Order: sequence, then C-alpha cells, then structure tokens
Amino acid sequence: MRASDADRERIAQVLHKATAEGRLDIHELDERLAAVYAAKTYGELVPITADLVLSGMPQPAVGPQYQPATDNRVGGEPGSAVSVAFWSGVNRKGDWVVPRLHNAVAVMGGIEIDLTHARFAEQEVTISAFAFWGGVEVRVPDDINVKVDGFGFMGAFEDKVPSRRYIPGAPTVRITGLAIMGGVEVKGPKRKKSNILRELLD
Repeated sequence: MRASDADRERIAQVLHKATAEGRLDIHELDERLAAVYAAKTYGELVPITADLVLSGMPQPAVGPQYQPATDNRVGGEPGSAVSVAFWSGVNRKGDWVVPRLHNAVAVMGGIEIDLTHARFAEQEVTISAFAFWGGVEVRVPDDINVKVDGFGFMGAFEDKVPSRRYIPGAPTVRITGLAIMGGVEVKGPKRKKSNILRELLD
C-alpha cells in the first residue's frame, strides 16, 4: 500500500529522537531521512526504524499486517580475516562469510574481493585495504550499504559507484585504508554483456 505524508513524518520524528538519544549519528540520520522521503510504500518505511527501540516512544505503526523480511545475508562462521598479495594475486569470491574486520594487503600484487554472493558475520563489517605498488579491487552488490572513506597518497582510493542508495535493514560494509603509489577501487557487481546493452538501450 502507498504511504502517506503523515506516515513519513511519524518515521522522521522517530529518527530525530534516536539522534537526540545518541542512537544514530548525523550521517546516519541524513541517510535514513533521505530513504524516508523517497519511500512510496509502507514496506519501504518500516525497516528504516526496525532496529530502533526508543525510550518512551513505541515503534510507529505504518501499513496493515506488514512484517519486514528476514535478512539472510547476515550470520555464519567468519572466514579469513586477512588477504595478502606480495608479488602475487589473490581472489576472494563466491559464498564466503566476511568477518567483522578483514584486512587486504597488496604489495606489488593484486587482490580482488567480490562480495556479490558473500554473507556477513555482523550487520556492519569493515574491509581495511592497503595497497603499495599494487591494487585492491572490491566489488559490491546492489543490495548492501557501502561506506568508502580511504585515502590515496601518490595513488588512488576510488569509489566508482558513489550514487548508490541507502537500503534500510541491509548489511553495511565500510571500506577504508590507504593506497600508496597503488590503487584501491570499489566497483559495482559484474554484469552480463546483454544486461549492459539493455541498460544502454533503455
């Protein structure tokens, strides 16, 4: 069902109260408010405050008989906490569980981390990338939240998908670190050529 302006305002009030209580920071408030005012249906609104229990304020009810879907991407036995490429290459992809902190170190080598089919040990995980005369490439799918805040020194730390939209309730991956005379790139998922052509034609 379509959400009303009143529904959006109720959710916005919850977010502002959560920020005042220190449960959200300003950056998270901005992200969630953007999602609130972009929401068209009840189903898009409910997950935005699903993780917030506020003192003296019950969870706002929006939409009839709505229950958020269970996130099947969080949980499982964490995989390796380190990927190291020294004059070599490392590929980490497929069905694996990203630990709370994963360190990727590329020294005159290359590392490719593909999160397309990965699960996450916790709701928020961090990938710390260090590249020295080497490269680290991280591919992120469309159904997770991503924060990129690394730094390049005589190198590049680039987010190639900066316009992604915040997804309430989805796991969050923070990608940080340092590139020295090397490169760290965050890219979207690999797409089949037919899909790319279709998107261009559309």
